[in-house]
Amino acid sequence: MGRDDQIEEREVLNSIFPDEITDISDTSYRIQITLDAPEQDGDEGAEPPVLFLQVSYPEAYPDVAPDLEITAPPNAPKHPRLDVQEDRARLLEALQPAIEENMGMAMIFTLVSTLKESAEQLMSERQAAAQAQREMEIAKAEEEENRKFQGTIVTRETFLEWRERFRREMEEEEQRRREEKEAEEKKKKPSAREEKKLTGKQLWERGLAGKADYDEDDEEGIPAAMEKMKVSA
Repeated sequence: MGRDDQIEEREVLNSIFPDEITDISDTSYRIQITLDAPEQDGDEGAEPPVLFLQVSYPEAYPDVAPDLEITAPPNAPKHPRLDVQEDRARLLEALQPAIEENMGMAMIFTLVSTLKESAEQLMSERQAAAQAQREMEIAKAEEEENRKFQGTIVTRETFLEWRERFRREMEEEEQRRREEKEAEEKKKKPSAREEKKLTGKQLWERGLAGKADYDEDDEEGIPAAMEKMKVSA
């Protein structure tokens, strides 16, 4: 075991990934992994995300774990659901169970499959979380819109409050009408000062004789009946 196993595994991988594998040295190489990203709105025609798994064989591999590194292609656009720089530690950690289970055997093909599955699962989880967030925002917006048409829910307390406010408004309205009516009647009724200025004839004709003095110098204002009473005396 050791170097012979490494050469044999490398030959098998070359047959599986003829276009994806690139040698770096006699004991290290890089495998390109194209991920199947979850569909997103406006994502039609977008390039799928790509990872590189770089493998270096220690002398005792496969009895010890290989040295692994995960990178993204140079100048690759940042994917909204996967950031290799931020997610590298999580992806490498996801490979540890597979490494432990396959210790002593060729494991790189298994690690490539596990890495692809883990990265796609991570993107799917984030896509689902983003979708749930959008649906929650839509539901919240619809709820706010529906409240405009629901009005205020009537309870015993709100009804009593409304009734008290209604009664108070009616009393105030009634008081305002009474004041307006009194003011109008006051305008129509002559004041005591106005009555005092009336002539005796005007007072007599209006039935106000005795309620106010008439002008004693105004002889024409003396009612005819009073003139007769004067002659008889």
